[in-house]
Amino acid sequence: MGRVLELRVHGVSNTPPAQILGLRPDPTGGSPQPRLVAGGAATGFYRAPGTGTDDPLVVEAYSWGQLTSGARTARDVERALWTLLLPFTLANVALHARPAIPPESDRERWSSGPGLTAWLIRLFCLSLTCTVVVAVTGIGVDLIGWQCVDEECLRRVPGPWEFLGEGWWSEGARALAVGLVAPIGLLALLGLLAWRTYQYEAQMPAGPGTGSLPRQPRPIHADAPADDPEPRPDRPPTEPTNPLQDRTFWHGEGQLRRSAMLHLCTGAIVAASVPLGTVLAMDPPRGIRALVAWPTAAAGGAALLIVVVALGRPSLTRRSGATRIGRWTVGVAGLTALTVTGTVAILLLPDGPAGTPLAGLRPPTGCARDPGTPGCLVDRSLPGYDWIVSWLSLGQLLLLIAIGAVARAGRRALAPPMTAAGLLVLGVSWVDGRLPLVPEAPAPLKVWMLVVPAVALAAVGLALPPTHAVDERAAAPHSAVAWGGRGPAVIAGAGWLLCVANCAGLLYWVADRLNNGATPSGRSTITPPVPVLWSGLAFAVAIVALAVTVARAGLLLNRLRRQAYAELTPAGHALSPHELRRCRDVSLFHALHRLVGEHAIRLVGRYAVVAAGLATVGCAAVLSHARPHPMRATEGAAVVKFVADVGGSMLGWLPVLVAAIGALVYRNDTVRRTVGVIWDVGTFWPRSAHPLAPPSYAERAVPELQTRIAGLLALRDDDPRRMAGIIVSGHSQGTVICAAVILQLPDRWRRRIWFFSYGCQLTRLYGRVFPAYFGPDRLPTLTGALTTSAGRSGWTNFWRSTDPLGWPVDAGERNTAVRDPEALHPSDGEVADPPIRNHSGYPQAPEFQQERARVTRLLLREVPLPRRGLG
Repeated sequence: MGRVLELRVHGVSNTPPAQILGLRPDPTGGSPQPRLVAGGAATGFYRAPGTGTDDPLVVEAYSWGQLTSGARTARDVERALWTLLLPFTLANVALHARPAIPPESDRERWSSGPGLTAWLIRLFCLSLTCTVVVAVTGIGVDLIGWQCVDEECLRRVPGPWEFLGEGWWSEGARALAVGLVAPIGLLALLGLLAWRTYQYEAQMPAGPGTGSLPRQPRPIHADAPADDPEPRPDRPPTEPTNPLQDRTFWHGEGQLRRSAMLHLCTGAIVAASVPLGTVLAMDPPRGIRALVAWPTAAAGGAALLIVVVALGRPSLTRRSGATRIGRWTVGVAGLTALTVTGTVAILLLPDGPAGTPLAGLRPPTGCARDPGTPGCLVDRSLPGYDWIVSWLSLGQLLLLIAIGAVARAGRRALAPPMTAAGLLVLGVSWVDGRLPLVPEAPAPLKVWMLVVPAVALAAVGLALPPTHAVDERAAAPHSAVAWGGRGPAVIAGAGWLLCVANCAGLLYWVADRLNNGATPSGRSTITPPVPVLWSGLAFAVAIVALAVTVARAGLLLNRLRRQAYAELTPAGHALSPHELRRCRDVSLFHALHRLVGEHAIRLVGRYAVVAAGLATVGCAAVLSHARPHPMRATEGAAVVKFVADVGGSMLGWLPVLVAAIGALVYRNDTVRRTVGVIWDVGTFWPRSAHPLAPPSYAERAVPELQTRIAGLLALRDDDPRRMAGIIVSGHSQGTVICAAVILQLPDRWRRRIWFFSYGCQLTRLYGRVFPAYFGPDRLPTLTGALTTSAGRSGWTNFWRSTDPLGWPVDAGERNTAVRDPEALHPSDGEVADPPIRNHSGYPQAPEFQQERARVTRLLLREVPLPRRGLG
């Protein structure tokens, strides 16, 4: 007798296996423990303890939550620190939010619109790594190595650093060489974390017929017994129509290693360039210093050029399993070693005979004991550091605009950002008097005045008509591509702003501690970079704008709730007061369902516009090289100083707050179901753009599910573990995982699979934000993969009008609405009201159980022909 397996995959809430299986406490109060049948403690497959070999329907639960936000293990604190890398995660997700992605990575060319967008996103991810490195370099090189000149200040730094304030180490730029320990140590830590997580990308499906690419070619059915009958052949292979069908999509170990090497090398070069640039500008090298300095600068420049070109080469754009690190990557590593070694050598050499003595630019000694000493309460920060931070921020803003423009309108949209960048360079040269044969710029014209016009010109590309891949007139309501095809820029921009906020907060916090609690924005001996002071003011304004957006969402929710209540209680109703109260409760969930599905993306887009305007004004402000207020602020300036100080203090604690929220994600169910959604959506995608982001749990979950499904379906007829068919049952984020698994399976196994999706986000969320995978023209690929030659579609989607994260799926499948609650009042002797389950409890619904019984009969009726071997 055949059997059917229902394989359940949970969502972001990390539902325990016992709850997934629907196990209830026995009359004695004991809780039955599910039985582990495959896998291990981190990821495992569980069944109920009483499951027998003759049960026609077996329920099995796959638990993957230990890989991500739902874990409750001894490593919670370590994993919470992953949340500090959320900016890298968002930047990585931007690559997968492109409206147009070729189904096969081999078709993605640098010259095409999708290929150009991918290169720009990878370039932006590289700049995000540089942002973190520049911030930590500012701490080690500027705040500590340059401005902390006496033992009183150095004692406030954890560790034995007092030697930097006396003797040989205090002369010239030698303390800056020691300051490079901070960014190099950070890069070593990031590299270690990336190296420890390579096993996610190295995971590959194993066992019979999983569809994975064999490491070495072998004859078809070479391992099959000779007396086995001929198998029913697969349908003729067709051209893939969805990137998730690519066999190498989840196997990117080699790509990750090469990309991580380039990021780490670039970070080391950028860290070395900060003190090296100061020395070369303020004290031009002569003699032996020149013999070391200029080859060092040339090596660093050559390495950066190779990296920029390599980001668009097939070795980084294609995922091809465990491939080796190429010779160009090794060459970049060699040039990086030369750059760092040469920089340290330059910093350790004594000052040259030309230029400005560096000792005269640093703060005088004794400022920590007596801040009133002449020269202490003035800005003596590292020359050029503010300039680096300011231009890096403006370059990233223009790069984000280019990403959004090209993603929406194709290659032609790159012209406005490129023109704006070129005119900005010419304008700066004109203002600085570096353009020959051109009249001098007017005296009142400053560099910062050119920023807003340049950004406005670049933004013209965002308004160009979209390409055919961005369908703004979707057939189904609320299914158009999110943000008009500018999704990669919106998501990457969110990561950028969070990264800038974290870095500014860290710099502000360190400066505050080195000043012994004095406000860094006032008259202090340790001066943080001017962009940090502007960041505090901008952060306060951004918080106010966020509060306004949340208030707008609350008002909208209230209006939707009133509409839902009016629909539930029409005129002339005969509902009792108890039922009216229940209708008010139900109307709230109906309103949440509409708010998330119909209005959330638009609200995020409006806030993104405000944030973009604020970022533009901020970039102009930091290039003015003026503080947001004078050191001795009075009257109106005092208010500005107060707001900036409050924003700076909030920024200082922002990294701690982010880590604390990350810890609560593992401990608190409410936080896990809200904040955890963002984390699990972000870490679902492979690290194809930013290799230093947290690992993708799907890199392990998808191959394991492939192995399990194919292994059970490939068993011989006389094996008691054999399954005649499998119902792949996914809840919430589990539906996305199941969809990825099904698209990876060969056709021979998909014939015996039925897909149950509930609490499904494939339309209103994934379909709009990731249209190249789940959009209206790509989701039918999943339906087609589950459609037999007889025309039967093996996909049933369950949804509720009370589920904020579950909606119908219009892709040719069977949609089943689930009533929630089942009634407005108790019945059958029960005294409690039927619960409003909203996003949970789908398998307990009568509609689910009826459909499962029907599908079970269908799968048992379709007996497959004998198979040959296991391949």
